[in-house]
Amino acid sequence: MREQRTSFTIGRRTLAAPLWIVGPDVIESEGFALEVAGRLAEFARELRLSLVFKASFEKANRSSATSFRGPGLREGLRILRKVAEATGLPVTSDVHGIEQVAPAAEVLDVIQIPAFLCRQNALLEAAAATGKVVNLKKGQFLSPWDIAQRVQVLRGAGAAEAWITERGVSFGYQRLVNDFRVVPLAHECGAALIFDATHSVQTPGGALGVSGGERSFIPVLARAAAGAGVDGFFLEVHPAPEEALCDGANAVPLARLPAVAAQILPIAEVVRGLPECRLE
Repeated sequence: MREQRTSFTIGRRTLAAPLWIVGPDVIESEGFALEVAGRLAEFARELRLSLVFKASFEKANRSSATSFRGPGLREGLRILRKVAEATGLPVTSDVHGIEQVAPAAEVLDVIQIPAFLCRQNALLEAAAATGKVVNLKKGQFLSPWDIAQRVQVLRGAGAAEAWITERGVSFGYQRLVNDFRVVPLAHECGAALIFDATHSVQTPGGALGVSGGERSFIPVLARAAAGAGVDGFFLEVHPAPEEALCDGANAVPLARLPAVAAQILPIAEVVRGLPECRLE
């Protein structure tokens, strides 16, 4: 069985594990994105975090037709390019169609595939053919055993690396649960396993037609994931979650990110130092 990652290669950069993919759910404005990214860059320096800035230029999958969807492809990529130039952070965002892949690859360091599109092989192949790292968000309808085929598609199409982001499995209506057997199974097929602590506490469509969330459980699940040996963490943050234009209910208040990291890092360090234990 393969072990946890010790480092990540993103273009010409090598970042030490664990990796942190952090940012707001969606780009609310240029000033907002630059403000949040600037704070995150400061945290990354202070806490010595290997951090990738994430924010969606478009939210194609929405519970409500009236939900905010973001600035769109062209304007969103312009803002993300500006974020990368201003902060020096790698940047990532989701693509929703094959036509978005080429322009996104000109700006993004990591291309993300949304969870509900994780079985759209043509989209995966197009993203992988750019030679970029592809982060596949595991659909809430996939078992841990399903990811090997998803990774095979990405690797076969030329992705620089394949990452899997775990964000829970549907358990009845508007409830998600995590099966941490996904961690060794991802490692077996050569993928890095990123744990999405914020979407794992989401209650999809559970708040009067929009997605709710139970943010108080984020540190609990993140600690459990660190103990399970994940390679990185995905967290959505917002300066004022109650005022967020999208998915504020499951966002970490930006100022509390260091406290969340302080809960996770010691556990991750201990787990990385443990001897291998096989029971087969």
